[in-house]
Amino acid sequence: MSNCNSCDDSSCASQTKGAQENDEQFQRRQALDSRLCSIDKRILVMSGKGGVGKSTTAVNLAIALLQQGHRVGLLDIDLHGPSLPKMFGLEATRPNGSEEGIIPLDFAGLKLMSIGFLLEKTSDAMIIRGPMKNSAIQQLLADVAWGELDYLVVDCPPGTGDEPLSAVQMLGTKAAAVIVTTPQDVALVDVEKSISFCQQLKLPIIGMIENMSGFICPHCDKRSDIFKSGGGSKLAEKYSIPFLAQVPLDPRIVVAGDSGKPHILSHPESECSHALEHAAEEAHKWWQQR
Repeated sequence: MSNCNSCDDSSCASQTKGAQENDEQFQRRQALDSRLCSIDKRILVMSGKGGVGKSTTAVNLAIALLQQGHRVGLLDIDLHGPSLPKMFGLEATRPNGSEEGIIPLDFAGLKLMSIGFLLEKTSDAMIIRGPMKNSAIQQLLADVAWGELDYLVVDCPPGTGDEPLSAVQMLGTKAAAVIVTTPQDVALVDVEKSISFCQQLKLPIIGMIENMSGFICPHCDKRSDIFKSGGGSKLAEKYSIPFLAQVPLDPRIVVAGDSGKPHILSHPESECSHALEHAAEEAHKWWQQR
């Protein structure tokens, strides 16, 4: 890891100890900032509602960016319900350490880290709250040897609590959000809270993805709007947010998540995969236009 003390950027805030910081806090901040210097863009995948397919979106969005030629890491900061070990079939795998820090797991070139990889058993409960959550997320960012990345995709737990707040505060001005929803009104109401969260924290919003946007029958190809359709695009229009994609409901996504091979790899020709690839392309364009 690069060292802030050897950096010649005198304008960087990491060069100076804050008035309210003790030596330990200053050193921790330097370690975090030094690590983040090697990560160009940071995408927080968020939703105010659980069960909308946020982790599935984060996983497949990260792989789509990787397939488009970018260097990508994926960080799971859902401390109470980490999904990455199961979704990549790596429940029994643990990371190694080095002088540089914890070595993230590698899945076809995608760098992975989750609190689930650090637990003795995947069924162990993570009993933690408040400042301890902040410290855990800081360690997952600062103590992991991410290396040079074009994108770090961060899978946040639902809501607007400690975890996303800590992540936004740590990731700095190179962070932006992708918001995930489903079409029904009960999800959209909660997703508006995520939009408000981003606005209050001045976190730019890359765009919105509508999951479960219609069901396409695998037998007859007929489309049925089980959870309505178009609510996400209307909400995006209301807040002048780019609308990235409508991802249909596909039973194979569930199978892919349980089998450890993400959908975009196991079914690259599906409508879901094409939608998620389009979302990744639009996200990259958004960054280029900044």
